[in-house]
Amino acid sequence: MIQLEQPPSHQTKRTPVVKSKSQFKGLFIAIVIVSAWVISLSILLSLDISKLKFWILLPVILWQTFLYTGLFITSHDAMHGVVFPQNPKINHFIGTLTLSLYALLPYQKLLKKHWLHHHNPATKIDPDFHNGKHQNFFAWYFHFMKGYWSWGQIIALTIIYNFAKYILHIPTDNLTYFWVLPSLLSSLQLFYFGTFLPHSEPIGGYVQPHCAQTISRPIWWSFITCYHFGYHEEHHQYPNVCWWQLPEIYKAK
Repeated sequence: MIQLEQPPSHQTKRTPVVKSKSQFKGLFIAIVIVSAWVISLSILLSLDISKLKFWILLPVILWQTFLYTGLFITSHDAMHGVVFPQNPKINHFIGTLTLSLYALLPYQKLLKKHWLHHHNPATKIDPDFHNGKHQNFFAWYFHFMKGYWSWGQIIALTIIYNFAKYILHIPTDNLTYFWVLPSLLSSLQLFYFGTFLPHSEPIGGYVQPHCAQTISRPIWWSFITCYHFGYHEEHHQYPNVCWWQLPEIYKAK
C-alpha cells in the first residue's frame, strides 16, 4: 500500500472550519469531475465540428481544459489522502484513475515527487522547482515537464491517438481540439497557477518553511482559474485540506 509521507508538522493539523458534514463528499466530487470529463469528451469526439465557428469552438476547448485540470486536481487530492480518507485503497485508486485519464501519468512516481516537493519547496531537491537557470516561465515549464514525462507515455499516447483515428474513425480535428489541445493547455494552467506564480521568489525573499505565496483573487475566479490552486500558501500550511475547502482557510486568515 502507498504510504503518504506527510510533513511531520502537518500530520494532524486541521482547522475546525473545514470539517466536512459528509465523509463521502470528497469521493462524490471526484466522481462528478470524472463523469463530467468522460461524458463531455465522448460527446465532443462524436460532434460534427466542420461548421462550428471559432467563437463557439474556443469556449468548448476552454471547458474541456477546465475538466482536464479537474482530473489532475482530483489526483492531487488523492496524493494527500483526502479524496476518500476512510479507505486508502479507494482513495489511491481514484488518484491512479484520474492521472491515467489525464495523460497516462504514473501515480506512485508523482506521489513520491509531490511529497518531496512539500518537504523541500523551492530547493535543489524540489522536483517542481527550476534549476537556477530556467527561471522564466517557458524555460521553467519545459524543465518542469521534462521531469514528469517519459518516452513510454508519449509512445502509449501516440498509439491511443492513432487507434482512435484509424480504428474508431474519430476525426482528426475532434481529437486535436478536444483531447490533445485541452490536455496541453491544462498543463500550462496547472504549472502557472500551481508552481510558477506561488513558488516564484518574491522581492523580499521566500518565507519559510513553505516558500509559497497565495495569489489573492475572488473565490469564484479562484475556482475558474484553477480549482483554488492559487491559495497555495494555505495548501502548504494545511496539506490535508481538500481543494474545495481551501477558500474557507483563505477567508479565515
